[in-house]
Amino acid sequence: MQKITFVIPSRNNLEFLQLAYKSIRNLKTKHEVLVLDDASTDGTAEWITSLNDEDLITYTNTGPERIGIVGMFDKGIEMARTEIIFAFHADMIAGPNLDKNILKHLERGTVVSATRIEPPLHPPGPEKITQPWGNEVHEIDFEKVMSGIEYLENENKDKTTEGIFAPWCMYKEDFLAVGGHDELFAPQSKEDSDLFNRFVLNGYKLIQSWDGLVYHFTSRGSRFNKHAGGAAGQNSQEWIYTTTKNGREFIRKWGAFIKHDSLMKPIVPPKYNVAFVVKNCTSNILEALEPWCSRVYIDDEMQVITSHYIDKEQPNTKFDLSKRIYTIEYNDPKLENDIVVEFDEKQLNQQSFNIIQQLSEIIKESGEVGEFELDIFKITINTLIEYQNELIVCKN
Repeated sequence: MQKITFVIPSRNNLEFLQLAYKSIRNLKTKHEVLVLDDASTDGTAEWITSLNDEDLITYTNTGPERIGIVGMFDKGIEMARTEIIFAFHADMIAGPNLDKNILKHLERGTVVSATRIEPPLHPPGPEKITQPWGNEVHEIDFEKVMSGIEYLENENKDKTTEGIFAPWCMYKEDFLAVGGHDELFAPQSKEDSDLFNRFVLNGYKLIQSWDGLVYHFTSRGSRFNKHAGGAAGQNSQEWIYTTTKNGREFIRKWGAFIKHDSLMKPIVPPKYNVAFVVKNCTSNILEALEPWCSRVYIDDEMQVITSHYIDKEQPNTKFDLSKRIYTIEYNDPKLENDIVVEFDEKQLNQQSFNIIQQLSEIIKESGEVGEFELDIFKITINTLIEYQNELIVCKN
């Protein structure tokens, strides 16, 4: 069997990390394990030092600030000594035949995801299995979990669907070909959806193995991490901030929010150069609208609204907002943009905003250059150039 490098970032997750390590060492093949300690203060460094394992590689961020899984995963994959990497999370337990059942599907240009078995902390979904085997490490009977996973391995033998989520396995060179994770989403949140979009656009085949199984405690890196202020089923403030901020960054980059089918195969809408021209625009509406377009033009001759918004929002984004917000008085949107959407904020309601959120699909369906009206919007299409393929390779 080919050897794999299990790449595992961890921050203050020692009890989960120890169980993850135990489960990987429970596999019949002794794979490489690469643990990246992200400024932990819970004894992780001391535990790593105590291990006598020639197939263990470690990297430590001495802190005090964390790097996050965006930087840590990329650092780990860069350090991996095998051709095959497995992006694994510290809050996962590998099933007894995980490696064998993943590798039987793996080839160049393919990404293979394991199927997650989770306790009922999140809503159930058709892409995972729900089992109440424990929310915390002390609730886990390791042998019972191994036995339960082995039963499900046999029940789902050779079953596959299309989809992608952690943990995922692929050839290292395929990961590097798309430039790794985008630092736009550091330290974490939405980085995986961005990466998966780029895998799809690059033509990689996605396989979910239903007999390659992990037990996943769920979201212990930040969202439900007690050291970050969370708990099982309770969001940390750290996670609320990063997921909100990076949700807006995702929309700015892709022109749409995360989309996928019921089995988690990404759906990548077309990316257009769209400008909004908004009359009577207020600060609150500018905040809601700005991520959804390439540029927004408002009637703000003295730039009071513009300056206030940029001062408030610029610390939360790596995009230069001065290149995204313009005044109607001094610019001609129809000469500077591929697609222009004009409307009056006073007419904007929830139905109209829903149209904005689906705009790329609406434009795609229109299929032709010209002008048309939809709801409160006057839409001018000068060209239907799509830009999503320019996002495949991340040049951090």
